[in-house]
Amino acid sequence: MRTTLTIACSILLLACPPAGYTQLERQSISSFTQQTQTQPEPLPLAQAFPFFVSELSPGKYRVTWDLAQGHYLYRHAFQFMLRQTSESDSLEVNYTLPDGIQKTDQFFGQIEAYYNQIAVDLELPTVPGPNAELLIEYQGCAEWGFCYPPQRFPFKLLP
Repeated sequence: MRTTLTIACSILLLACPPAGYTQLERQSISSFTQQTQTQPEPLPLAQAFPFFVSELSPGKYRVTWDLAQGHYLYRHAFQFMLRQTSESDSLEVNYTLPDGIQKTDQFFGQIEAYYNQIAVDLELPTVPGPNAELLIEYQGCAEWGFCYPPQRFPFKLLP
């Protein structure tokens, strides 16, 4: 009985025209392709928010971002910490931000944002040791509606 049922099901499947399956598959791929063509693809983080760190004088640094067109950083998301070793507590770093642009953001409401380029001046709370890292925290979005998660980037300081 089981063998007969298996054979009958197999015959029914073979009798179905393969063109019908192919047509259904093409429609679903086509609609998916059209949908993805209208939605921009987010840039990789390194292209959206590239930055570099420069030493101004002993204990004073500048972090400069050159933001991709149509991308912005949140003022409220910046934070900078100094960590002497990977096991040590982090020390807060004093920093100075320029004025940004006031805007209504779809994720956070009324915010201050930075476009194009932003430079942040830092003053370390103490002399960095040989294994010290500057922890750089920030978050930004693309104007078309994609918000990147908060970032925390360790930057090795040279003694």
